[in-house]
Amino acid sequence: MTETIPDETPSANPLWKDSTTQRWLATAGVVALGLVIGGYQLGNGLTRARQAERAVTVRGVAERDVTADLAVWTLSYSASAGDLAGAQAKVDRDTQSIRSFFTELGFPADALQPTGVNVSQMTDQGVTSYTVRQRITLRTQDIKRAEAAVRKQFELVRRGVFLEEGSGISYTFTKLNAIKPEMVAEATKDARKAAEQFALDSGSSVGSIKDATQGYFEISARDGDSEGWGVADSPFKKVRVVTTVDYFLR
Repeated sequence: MTETIPDETPSANPLWKDSTTQRWLATAGVVALGLVIGGYQLGNGLTRARQAERAVTVRGVAERDVTADLAVWTLSYSASAGDLAGAQAKVDRDTQSIRSFFTELGFPADALQPTGVNVSQMTDQGVTSYTVRQRITLRTQDIKRAEAAVRKQFELVRRGVFLEEGSGISYTFTKLNAIKPEMVAEATKDARKAAEQFALDSGSSVGSIKDATQGYFEISARDGDSEGWGVADSPFKKVRVVTTVDYFLR
């Protein structure tokens, strides 16, 4: 009788070739790959976030000397008399003297306009007096002629016109909008220079603009404000603007 011995050789269909096992291995491989990619992206995202936090805030300045293009001179004067007609007559004479003064300097008649009048009455120990105050304004774009008038204003005193305190001339630069774009560009360029110097010192480089704020435009006297009685405004002005810019660093 022949005895049958069981075959102990490996199966012709090993476990790793089983369809269920293959699906499990494939799933595990996908999960592992996802974890690797996710970890890389997370690390890269954190790096980008840290880089995004690297920024520098700098200020840029632009200045420009300009000449005023509008002069406004308000002249205030008054006269007092025991009757209203007398006070008014003296003010009328002063008004005519003022108009003659400016006409002789070459100003057109419509450059002068009355801008206010005030009448007051006062009684002291039974004596009544009247005071008439008048204001007349010169408005012109002829800056050189206006300066000449200011230099010769003592001629009004010779004609009997006494200007009250506060009768000063003011000069205005009205063309700010025409130079704003160029000045903002100059200030931004100046800010970038400061950022580049900071980046150089810190071993970085300047990236794009993160945020920017334009400051207010300031117009002041070119040679500084003058103090003291009788000092007229200057037609020579300085325009200044400061911009604040945040730059990314990389």
